[in-house]
Amino acid sequence: MNYVHCVFATKGRAQLIRDPEPLWAYLRGIARNRGFDIIAIGGTDNHVHLILSVPAGMHLVELVRDLKANSSRFMKANVPGFSWQDGYAAISVSPSQLEVVRQYIAGQEEHHRTRTFDEEFLTLLDKAGVRYDREHALAE
Repeated sequence: MNYVHCVFATKGRAQLIRDPEPLWAYLRGIARNRGFDIIAIGGTDNHVHLILSVPAGMHLVELVRDLKANSSRFMKANVPGFSWQDGYAAISVSPSQLEVVRQYIAGQEEHHRTRTFDEEFLTLLDKAGVRYDREHALAE
């Protein structure tokens, strides 16, 4: 089993996720139907964090594509103009660090009292040792 911390935002960082629980439930349903698990989910009004439990033989790019495409259709039914940004971040999580990442995701509301999504995102990439082009990483 592979564990992946996955992050993606709304297009333009638009604050469109006003009632997150239905979206979280929908994302969990997509995962269940595709045969993988979402171990943790959270975020704010403009982004989502997930810990995905990806079984061997499944391709992360396909799973994230399905999560984003299907949840975007779901959200557009209630929030006209909703869409996710292009791309996403995916960072491998050691089983020994699952609880740490789960707590981090649970604390999203608290984190974002003092930092923007963009600040959080770049810090997350830096801590994971991900090389990136700042302009590309913040492209909406």
